[in-house]
Amino acid sequence: MKPAALSQTRPIPQISLPDYPLLILKGAVVGTGAILPGISGGVLCAAFGVYEPMMELLAHPAKAFPKYYRMFIPFLIGWAAGFVLLARFVETLFSASSQVALMLFAGLILGTIPELLKKSAEGSGRKSPTPMIASLALFFLLFELLSGSGSLSVSPNSLSYVFCGLVWGLSLVIPGLSSSSILIYLGLYEPMTAGIADLDFSVILPLLAGLLLTAALTARLVSFLFEHHYSLVSGAVIGIMLASTLMILPTGFDSLLSGLLSLTLFAAGFAAARGMDIARSRRDGAPCASCSA
Repeated sequence: MKPAALSQTRPIPQISLPDYPLLILKGAVVGTGAILPGISGGVLCAAFGVYEPMMELLAHPAKAFPKYYRMFIPFLIGWAAGFVLLARFVETLFSASSQVALMLFAGLILGTIPELLKKSAEGSGRKSPTPMIASLALFFLLFELLSGSGSLSVSPNSLSYVFCGLVWGLSLVIPGLSSSSILIYLGLYEPMTAGIADLDFSVILPLLAGLLLTAALTARLVSFLFEHHYSLVSGAVIGIMLASTLMILPTGFDSLLSGLLSLTLFAAGFAAARGMDIARSRRDGAPCASCSA
């Protein structure tokens, strides 16, 4: 039997004016999260339901733009704000309490897993938990090796910032791949984020060029895989998301208060993400993973 077309698994989203503030907020979170160590922009895109539309837009822009422009215009506005304007603020926030901030991000990501599992089970192709389990184990091992491999110094210049963009583009296309972890290992993360915060276009322009190049070259392949092997690929993506989230979870807390606040924000993030999925499913007239009404 021929696999279902990608358009059948991704109906045209119904975006209205009241959705714009939420899309701007989601874009800001993705843009902000992209500059943080241990956070994958692709994971956040998947968590907020824009990953697959983004892949289709990059792979087939002329065909996909009329379908998704109402989603991506406010999303990209928020992304630019989070990526550039909030870079220094978020670095300060994470310096103050990285444990609390990471637990909030982890809750937001994990709160989307039930709906993603349901969508994966409904997609075309063979239904099996093997891709999710295999990718979870493989990428957890990969991230563990990267995080424990020490550091390497590379001189910051235009070519190295293009490389930063190439790695960053991969983190969008491959949810769970933490570009920041790789760039920290190469000694490029700190000068890059400083350049972004200072609006240094000798840093920002090469970075964006590398990012767009990687995304454009790889998005068509990813879009093809989703179209013809939806359940397998989406299961693998969920496994990568789980692996990356496990890597950013704090192993301890500075104090009892910090631990309680972290757990509270984790629960709040999970509930917020889950609530958004339920509300979106009810609005679109489709049953969600935890509601039958």
